[in-house]
Amino acid sequence: MGKAILKSYCKINLFLNVGKKNKKRKLHNIQSLVCLINLHDEIRINRIYAQKDNIKFFGKFNGNVKKKDNSVNRCLSLLRTKGMIKRKHNYNILVRKNIPVFSGLGGGSSNAAALIKYFTKRKELLEKDRSYFSRKLGSDLRLFFGSKQIFQKNLNQIIDLKSKINFYFILVYPFLKSSTKDVYSKVKIYKNLKSNGFYKRSSKLKIIQNLKHQENSLEKIVISKFPIIQKILFELRVIKNCQFSRLTGSGSACFGVFLTKKSADLGLKKIKKKFPKFWCVVGKTI
Repeated sequence: MGKAILKSYCKINLFLNVGKKNKKRKLHNIQSLVCLINLHDEIRINRIYAQKDNIKFFGKFNGNVKKKDNSVNRCLSLLRTKGMIKRKHNYNILVRKNIPVFSGLGGGSSNAAALIKYFTKRKELLEKDRSYFSRKLGSDLRLFFGSKQIFQKNLNQIIDLKSKINFYFILVYPFLKSSTKDVYSKVKIYKNLKSNGFYKRSSKLKIIQNLKHQENSLEKIVISKFPIIQKILFELRVIKNCQFSRLTGSGSACFGVFLTKKSADLGLKKIKKKFPKFWCVVGKTI
């Protein structure tokens, strides 16, 4: 196995409904429409003849990654436990962090999923293996094993979208550490997760109209902790041709949805003037 360069894409939750906890797994049941976008971390990997792995993070957002307990070294440990990596084989892994940490964009889970797919050499991971790694590394991991656009019906069921949606996004990350565990611990009102069928072969405009009536169940909790989030969402929402704005995952990254690149690019210039100290970029579905 020679040198390899992996692209580890981030995700956006177009909406997120949080239900009651799953009694067996003790995690909240969730429902979401999720798409991967073109923003990605870059993972360089090659085998080394050393006594242990050499894992290094660099790039704009490497500062918040724990050096000794992160998704990459935990993933390698689990791969060895499952016999998917030989115990005496060690690797040099360099991760350029282009995806903000504590943003709700799923960078850590995406890194782990990219490595699992690389070492198993499977496009479709067996369900028993998906369940194993998701239990050990976090439920978000499932979002990165299927299609690039999926409907998460509940905690365990992922449905690939039949027809691809093409959206552009303005992303704003205010450099705030929004802890997933902390945010979920404050959920007091639970959604009744009914089967949502709007994703099935609907037109882009119908999907947009439905999404406008959806929400992120965690948004108010994050806003109560970080009031600036509300201002970011408002400023995104009032940009010309913005369809809607929302928080992704447990935050703190916010996004506005656009139907054309031109509209998103023009909006980016305005949002950068409003928030010159925040990370602001345009992304698109892949």
